[in-house]
Amino acid sequence: MLEKTLIIIKPSGVQREIVGEVISRFERKGLRLAGLKMVNLTDKILNEHYAHLADKPFFPRIKQSMTVSPVVIICLEGVEAVSVVRAMTGVTNGRNAAAGTVRGDFSMSNQENIIHASDSVENGKIEVKRFFADTEIFDYQKVNLSFINNLEEINF
Repeated sequence: MLEKTLIIIKPSGVQREIVGEVISRFERKGLRLAGLKMVNLTDKILNEHYAHLADKPFFPRIKQSMTVSPVVIICLEGVEAVSVVRAMTGVTNGRNAAAGTVRGDFSMSNQENIIHASDSVENGKIEVKRFFADTEIFDYQKVNLSFINNLEEINF
């Protein structure tokens, strides 16, 4: 089933100049870019996005880290996109992430770990809406779709 999911390439990825390489991994996998933009995150959006961490002692550090530079916000679409992206992202702590994952290849930190990825289909929907207006999400036909998925895997 086709799903949309959100990733944020954090300041640690932007500052290390690996944005293109990170995006390329998802494109090569066969996921479709549905939305893409660079933004400076505000306190308001960070408080909303990380509300589940607001009472943690490290929350101020997260907010400080996420405002050092712009971030790149991406909506990806594909069959089971949420679980595919999560697997490609790796575990939160880059030191423990498997080689071949984004964090395993580019991160040595639990916090400066390059990327955020939606953790569920429901949160993917919420996060895409949080960061993108409807007019910023694009629906178009990938010409190579039948070479990426068996068309029976896709619910149209």
